[in-house]
Amino acid sequence: MGLHRTPLFELCQKEGARMVSFAGWEMPVQFSGLIKEHQAVRNEVGLFDISHMGVVLLEGKNIKDHLQALVPSDLNRIGTGEACYTLLLDQFGGILEDLIIYDLGPNQKQTNSLLLVLNSANYKKITNWLKKHLDKEEIVLSDAKHGNVLLALQGPKSRTILEALTDSSILSIPRFGHKKVSIKSISNEDIFISRTGYTGEEGFELLMPASAGQLFWQELIRQKVTPCGLGARDTLRLEAGMHLYGNDMNTDTTPFEAGLGWLVNLEMPADFIGREALEKQAQQGINRKLVGLKLENRAIARNGYPVLYKNQVVGQVTSGSWSPSLNAAIAMAYIPKDLAQPNNSFEIEIRGKQFGAIIVKKPFYRKAS
Repeated sequence: MGLHRTPLFELCQKEGARMVSFAGWEMPVQFSGLIKEHQAVRNEVGLFDISHMGVVLLEGKNIKDHLQALVPSDLNRIGTGEACYTLLLDQFGGILEDLIIYDLGPNQKQTNSLLLVLNSANYKKITNWLKKHLDKEEIVLSDAKHGNVLLALQGPKSRTILEALTDSSILSIPRFGHKKVSIKSISNEDIFISRTGYTGEEGFELLMPASAGQLFWQELIRQKVTPCGLGARDTLRLEAGMHLYGNDMNTDTTPFEAGLGWLVNLEMPADFIGREALEKQAQQGINRKLVGLKLENRAIARNGYPVLYKNQVVGQVTSGSWSPSLNAAIAMAYIPKDLAQPNNSFEIEIRGKQFGAIIVKKPFYRKAS
């Protein structure tokens, strides 16, 4: 079976994209170069095709109560026009998926709607899992993407660029807020826009029909917005200390181990899958912890590389890359909690050689205030 292609595939090729296989999709890994794209997002604005992501619509009465049984974050903390980042867990507290949940409020049938954005690699597995655990008589689950385009416009100039194109102000959209916006010069249909992203910068994500997405992409390219690929997306999210599912978290890791304990609201009365395991871990403590590491030279640590302490392997790298913003090699790794002290020194084995690294605080990169 061939790789999927987004509606922007040919337009990406036109901009010189180098395409790679990613989670069953043929996606651009870079256009003009990873460092140039990375710096465009940090300093100006960059454009990503993220149409490979999964988008699910849940509809039904008391939809939050149904979904609350599956997530550790209190969904009553968000209202219509708001969103939250959270997790799906197994019974042992292991992380099945990380996702964003958008509260759309009542639909035309006066039942409530939630939009879920999932990782592309997990889409089929997680939609089947949701169908298994949600009441089929009460909840309707459907694909909300329908071949549409999902874009990410990221960087300090993203809001200025977007405001010039929209017919209604986006100034009122708070961080993790969302609304439908009209872009009459591009489409007769409203588009869904959220103030979210995966780069650590100001930014927006937009869901729109394929034809509108193609026109929107071309308009942004005409305005000299830099197209960016998966390579820059990865270095940007790593600098911001953001997790990549399958690398930095999976069913073998819990939110507390992954540094995502802030997503677990054990104070709420609602039960959820994995609660008992997390309550136990909250009482007993964790044995290992995900930490940030800065290498003392230019060697790049990749996923799976051993982390050593006093010549003993104590963990392994989950994500690693060169940081264009810091001009240094950085990585994340799970190590024993008692060794996870600031500035503690380790060695990382890279192609048979050992290179020094020290623990640093995450996120690695912070925007100047």
